[in-house]
Parts: sequence; structure tokens; C-alpha cells
Amino acid sequence: MMRIDADGKYFRQLNEEVRAADDTEITIDRCNGQRYIGAGMSGKSLLIHGVPGNALGCYLNGGNIRVKGNAQDQTGDTMNAGAIVVEGSSGDATGYAMRGGKIFVKGNAGYRVGIHMKAYREQQPLIVVGGKTGSFLGEYQAGGTIIVLGLNGTGAPMGNLCCAGMHGGRMFVRCEELPKDLPAQVNTKVASPEDMASIDGYLDDFCRTFGISKEEVLSKKFHLITPNTKNPYKALYTFN
Repeated sequence: MMRIDADGKYFRQLNEEVRAADDTEITIDRCNGQRYIGAGMSGKSLLIHGVPGNALGCYLNGGNIRVKGNAQDQTGDTMNAGAIVVEGSSGDATGYAMRGGKIFVKGNAGYRVGIHMKAYREQQPLIVVGGKTGSFLGEYQAGGTIIVLGLNGTGAPMGNLCCAGMHGGRMFVRCEELPKDLPAQVNTKVASPEDMASIDGYLDDFCRTFGISKEEVLSKKFHLITPNTKNPYKALYTFN
């Protein structure tokens, strides 16, 4: 395993060292806001101590990134494959335009999580947030699955104006009641046993990754949010 001390390094220097490394397992110590770590990466695993900067794992094309701390904005921006695991919280636009792979955040995530998230055939991206998210969750979501667990608080674990422009994919939210300001263009219901079975493997993976009790996760009901089939946004993004 290769170790890189990121203290005081400009982000370009750090990223060049990661790309040039022959080792497939790399630990980055004392990370302090360097951007674009793991951009376009495939075939390597990064373990990051500290706080990576914006666009961690952007265009990630495989491999794994694990952060022993928080991450900043645009984690997993336009990623295609692989996994990003954040043991703390993540900033705004986590999973922006994500096209594949998975992002697990143990804590909270900021505004616009999953904005423009999309899917294509076997490319079915996944975001799971253990805590809560900010406003505009799932804005313009076009595919994939978003799961918000709200394990660190009460009430709906999401901010205002969520699912605006949602026209594909699905969202599971663990709470007693959803916010009242969801748009008319989405359908909501309490998740059925069949719905829950479809994400059981995702919940197993998340709980195993962070050492969280699955029994606790399942102790509260989940709501399923999907686009309305009569959604006026659909005509703007797809051909019938």
C-alpha cells in the first residue's frame, strides 16, 4: 500500500501522484481541501484521512474511495462506476449528474443531493444518506435510487422543495410523514413489502459498511416517491 502525505500540497500535485502510482491501494494522509481527488479513476482504491475538497471522485469510472471524515461539495460529480464511502457528512450537490456506481454517506448531505441523477440500462446509480439532506433533494432526478434514512434526528430528513422536476428514478425516505411541499408531479406512498425487498440488498450493504443496526433502520416506515406518469416534465426529457 502506498501512502501520500497531502499536507500543503497543491491539488494538481496530489492528483498527479495518485494517477502515477503503481500501487492499486493508496492512503492519503492529512488531506485538506484538495479538489478532484480520484477524478476519472478506475482500478484503484483510495483511503483518505482528512477532508477532500470539491468534486471528489468526479467522473469516477471504477475503483473505491473511502473518506475517514467529511467531504465537500459535488462528491461523485458525473461518476460512472465504482463506490464512494464518506464516514462523515458530504456537502451540496452530492451525486450531481451521477450515472452509475454508489455513494454512501453515513452522516448528512447538503442541498441538491442527486440533482440530474440518471440511469441507462444496467447503469443504475445509488445514493444512500444515513442522516438528513438539505433542500432540492432529487431535483430533476431522471433515474437511479436515492435513499435517505434520517437516523440522526426526527421528522422528515429532507429540506424544502424536494423532487422538483423529478421525471425518473425513485426515492425512499425513512420517516413518519413526508413534507407537505412536494410537487404535484410526484406520487408518494408508504413503501410496500415488495418495494422494501427491492432495496434490501442496498440496506444490507450500507449497514455492513458502517456497522449500523439494520433492525434500527427498519424500525421506522419508509415512503416511496416516484414521478407521476402524467408528469408534464416527462415530455421535456423523453420521447414517447
